[in-house]
Parts: sequence; C-alpha cells; structure tokens
Amino acid sequence: MSERHAAIVIGAGQAGLSTSYHLRLRQVDHVVLDAEGRVGDAWRHRWDSLRLFTPAAWNGLPGLPYLAASGYYPTKDEMADYLQSYAARFALPVRGGVTVERLEREGERYLVTAGGRRYEADHVVVATGAHGRPYVPAFAAELDPSIVQLHSSAYRSPRQLPDGPALVIGAGTSGVEIAIEAARAGRRTTLSGQSPSQVPKIARVGNGRLFWWFASRILTIDTPIGRRASQGARSGASPLIHTGVADVVRAGVERVPRTTGVHDGRPAVADGRILEVASVIWCTGFRHDFSWIALPLFDERGELRHDRGVVMTEPGLYFVGLPFLYSLTSALVGGVGRDADHIVTRIAGTTIGHVA
Repeated sequence: MSERHAAIVIGAGQAGLSTSYHLRLRQVDHVVLDAEGRVGDAWRHRWDSLRLFTPAAWNGLPGLPYLAASGYYPTKDEMADYLQSYAARFALPVRGGVTVERLEREGERYLVTAGGRRYEADHVVVATGAHGRPYVPAFAAELDPSIVQLHSSAYRSPRQLPDGPALVIGAGTSGVEIAIEAARAGRRTTLSGQSPSQVPKIARVGNGRLFWWFASRILTIDTPIGRRASQGARSGASPLIHTGVADVVRAGVERVPRTTGVHDGRPAVADGRILEVASVIWCTGFRHDFSWIALPLFDERGELRHDRGVVMTEPGLYFVGLPFLYSLTSALVGGVGRDADHIVTRIAGTTIGHVA
C-alpha cells in the first residue's frame, strides 16, 4: 500500500524547508521526508565551534527572518534551532527518521521507497543539499596506522586530536577554520592545499550587503561572469567569505602546497616535502551520492542535467540546494528560498493536488 501526495520533498534542511514553505503557501499537498530524527540535526552534527560565514541578516528562510543583530554570525546549534522553529511555525509536514532508499518511476508517477514504506507523487523535489558522501583520496589508506585520520564531517573539536603536529588537508572554508582552531588549541598545525579566491573586504561592508547583491544578482548562470564562477563552485572551490588566508597566517598555521600522496606512510606534498604528523583532518569536501535515484539524470561527465533545478528529461523531478543551481547563493541558507520559489511555481502550475 502506498501513501499518495501531489509532491514529495526529500530532505528537511534549509532547501527542503524552503520548498515546503512555498508548497504550503500555494496549498499543494506534500510531505517532507528526512533521515534525521529532528529538523536541524544535520547542523547539530557538525564541529562544535562552527559558525555560519554569512551574517544573520542573510540567514533567514522565506517568511521568517533570522532575528539577531544583522552583523551576528550564528552558531551551528542556533541555526539548527532556527530551522526546527521554522518547521514548527509554519506547520510543515516533516517526517523525521525516514531514510529514502530508492526513487524511481512507476507508471506515470514517482515512487519513493523508505524501509517498508512507499510514497507516490507526481512531483518530487530532491533537497538533500550540498553535503553528500564524505570524500577522501584513495591514498589516505596508505598513511601509517599511527596517524589519526578524521574527515571534517566527523571532526568536533581539537580534543579529538592526539598530541603532536596536525595536518589539515583542503584549504577551503572548513579547512581554514579547523586549522585556525587546532593552532589556537596549541597544536603545531599545517594547512595543505591551494586556497580558493577570497571575497574582497569591500564586498563585506554593510554586513555583506554588497557581497550578497553581487553573489545573488550578478554571479548567476544568466551572466558570463556567473557561468565562469559556477565552474569553480561546482568543483567545490567556493570563495572564502568571512575567514581567509590572512587569518591562517595570524594564527601561526604553516601553509604548504597540496598533498599529492604518501611516502613511507607519511603525507607528501607537491614541493617534495614529507610531513611528520600525528593527525590528518581531511577537509576535502563531499561527493554527491545519488545512487538511490534509479533514473537517467546524468551526462557523460557525471553531471546532473537540469535547467535551474528542473530535470527536463524527467517531468516532475526537481533539485534544490545544490551549489550554483542558479547563483552563488543557491546553496547558502539565505539563498535557497529563491530557487525553491522557482521550482514550486512550476509545480503549482501543473498540480491538481491541494490541501484542504
């Protein structure tokens, strides 16, 4: 027996909740399925000191601004609580503890399987976000077993690290912040990798108003500069916004080139040096894992074929919350609402399933 809805949203993070808000606003019958037990738990599971790198003024979802001083940077737990209160405020139909195992077509409708439960719908929005499967290079297995290894998704605080030098691999936002924290905790810390571009300080004046305007209005797939920027963002090289390379230097973190492999059980970097370390924190990002989607969605390069989140080859299937879905802000908390509105406008124009 299947449960039927006009639409199913998979994922109850900021992308899924924004989508649900717009579906509720347009009275479209839907359900939101999420593997976590509580709304916001995906944020609660991240490292202890994490703060958003955009100020509160740009961290609200549709219909509910984030209430804090505009220049305040929320903690990850504060953001989790905000998402939980957001879902409650608008009575969004979230089903927690439901792990989706398969999405496929069955006749004219989509079928979502989760455990022993089946859900059918004409429309499905995949809102599982930018954080998929943690990625570490294959040569990580060659490191000496005495070296403690953590991916950033499992890192919580420097207390997890043994005494001795720490190597942070990956110089994006996560790598920069974790390296600074480890150094301030007294670890001799090295940061490996080429840092992405840094958002200029002038763009962050006025609590980032100029940055947000430029990132959301100019850096889009509709502009030549935006299309160039999208290539870097989709590869994981998003620009550093709040914390940057200068902060790394001030914290006493040593910078080295990217780690290219292992020599005698020790990490080797591009300039030929072999590093003696007690721990390695892999800030090497995530890879999308859509293996549970039994539909031909990807091109020969493995990239999703879509037009601003609309999968043209599979009518009724959509994505929200992916990096640069439309603009640089598409995967940011304050940016997903516009993409969700775009998708739901399309759904509402074709669906006949409404709430009472």
